[in-house]
Amino acid sequence: MSETHQTLIEFPSSFPIKIMGQQHPEFVDTILAVVCEHAPDTTRDHVQTRDSSGGNYIGCTVTVRAESQEQLDNLYRALTSHPMVKVVL
Repeated sequence: MSETHQTLIEFPSSFPIKIMGQQHPEFVDTILAVVCEHAPDTTRDHVQTRDSSGGNYIGCTVTVRAESQEQLDNLYRALTSHPMVKVVL
């Protein structure tokens, strides 16, 4: 018996992922490297950043070309397990 995993996302699609962590000079480059392991065509042009009002945290929105739910699941797991990342939305 096989289970069908349903998703509301149509693939392929542009999919924004929000990642937050403590302010660090290498945060954006590190996050981009993790994302590129799962979405290799992602570049710095796909990243938008915003500092927190107090300047202690940074938020990145990375828009990836999502090819499958499995790809997104693997990407979320990689990001949430990274020590520099506090939150992934």
